[in-house]
Amino acid sequence: MSNQSPKIKLTEVSQVPATCMGMHIRRASRILTQVYDAALRPVELVLNQFTLLVAIHLVESTPITRLAQELFTDQTTLTRNLKLLEKRGLVAIEPGEDRRVRWVSLTPEGQTILAQALPLWEQAQAEVMQHFGQQQWQTLLSLLSEVKAVR
Repeated sequence: MSNQSPKIKLTEVSQVPATCMGMHIRRASRILTQVYDAALRPVELVLNQFTLLVAIHLVESTPITRLAQELFTDQTTLTRNLKLLEKRGLVAIEPGEDRRVRWVSLTPEGQTILAQALPLWEQAQAEVMQHFGQQQWQTLLSLLSEVKAVR
């Protein structure tokens, strides 16, 4: 077994920052997340938690496995994030008839926080939308919606 590292073609590596869709999406995601996180700070939520509360509100009560599928996330990560919301009293996690299935729903406190967060989110949303303009905004949303087909 050799101790030498494989040779990396520097010309190929130098193209990654300019052409890697994953890198651009992750950077854009971090930037936009910071905008929404700052807006949601008064209700002590971050964007990830806000989107979970929205998703749960929309389905009212759902198995965690189904929520994970809808959000395109793994169940372990989702469960970890839900535990933080449960600790704050914003969601309830209860076993179903089949003890292996756990259901999640918003608590009254979760509904209250979501109602307080919504205008803050709307303000951040308007700020981001204004930056892009209506046509670019719609184009970007459309393109991002198509990403689901990659999977």
